[in-house]
Amino acid sequence: MPARKSTKKKLTSAEQRDLDTKIQFVEGLVRRDPDYVDALQLLGDHYTQRGRFTEGLHVDERLARLEPGNPLVFYNLACSYSLTDEFDRAYLALSQAIKLGYRDFKWLAKDPDLKKLRTHPVFQELKEKIRRLKK
Repeated sequence: MPARKSTKKKLTSAEQRDLDTKIQFVEGLVRRDPDYVDALQLLGDHYTQRGRFTEGLHVDERLARLEPGNPLVFYNLACSYSLTDEFDRAYLALSQAIKLGYRDFKWLAKDPDLKKLRTHPVFQELKEKIRRLKK
């Protein structure tokens, strides 16, 4: 599972309609099978791309319960927390992702979904952890 598609790109109205259709379809899959991890991952991506951050956060929290050993799940959870201004939780989720083996530090440094977290004081402690891991 790759890291979540970021929110940076502005969608055209046609892209928004297409994304809304995809969301409705995947929501139907999840209603039929609430623990369908692949569908939940897609749904979280789509919600985030559409700017529905709170809904994306709920999906990511559910995925973290279903996949407690998956570093990318916790990375995406950190992104959702950052997008909803829950910086302490974002820090904890990102720390967990790194503990579980997340190592794409170049992407972490530029991921637009983590932009607000990177400017928050709590991120300085995480930068130090990353610096130590790189050595």
